Amino acid sequence: MYSDLTNGLPFMKMHGLGNDFVVLDAREKVVLNARTDGTPALPKVTPALAQAIGHRQFGVGFDQLAVITNGAADAHLTFFNADGSTSAACGNATRCIARFLMEETGKTQLHLTTDRGDLAARDAGNGLTSVNMGHPQLDWDEIPLARQMDTLELPIDGAPTATGMGNPHCTFFVDDVDAIDLAGFGPGIEHHALYPERTNVQIAQIIGPDHIRMRVWERGVGITLASGSSSCATAVAAARRGLTGRAVRIDLDGGTLHIDWREDGVWMTGPSAHVFSGVLTPSFLESLT
Repeated sequence: MYSDLTNGLPFMKMHGLGNDFVVLDAREKVVLNARTDGTPALPKVTPALAQAIGHRQFGVGFDQLAVITNGAADAHLTFFNADGSTSAACGNATRCIARFLMEETGKTQLHLTTDRGDLAARDAGNGLTSVNMGHPQLDWDEIPLARQMDTLELPIDGAPTATGMGNPHCTFFVDDVDAIDLAGFGPGIEHHALYPERTNVQIAQIIGPDHIRMRVWERGVGITLASGSSSCATAVAAARRGLTGRAVRIDLDGGTLHIDWREDGVWMTGPSAHVFSGVLTPSFLESLT
């Protein structure tokens, strides 16, 4: 995806169950700013650039922006939310990019690095991709929470469970997820004083011992059709509370993910889609400077 000032900045639009992403492939040099000596410059994604690309009317639109760079393993991934803030983890984006890299290289297994840590990905067959999102963070200071407390049931109305998956999560178990006004409920929990870095919010309904229905309010984004890290956190929370086993099907607004909390981490399996590729024009990029 090499580019220059004439052609602009290439990007890919992907989604996992409607949780959508703009992906920038920065493994090669991409010119964003002219230099007097003509040397290509690597792209620097700032919060302002992420917000501009993420705007659904004035930009491309996304739930998260992902940047692929060279790393110690097959690739390194960096994530930004729609409000320009960063996130150490993004499960659906990781799965989408893993599928892209496997198709590019012909590999069926990958070793990816993120700010969350090292993640393994593999081809699960039938167009599905599995990613090991690592071990959940269960201690209050790892999630993190503002003070020491039992993470299984927080002192918040509804007694939600706190889980870290490289980003913080707050999971409420309810009788009917569709009866909850998530748009009104989500922002207050995202910014709750117990979560100094804000939090993703899930409302989950237990359908059976291996089946959960869930809706998501994502930190820095809002309501999304799906979330991989939220699905992992909800599966872990349900298992810890004895509501399900450790392998569950999770039905989200955008489709279904399968989560399996194993000894080596939390495995997430689901579909992905590379919808289209495009180019951010030089005039758009220059308008941001």
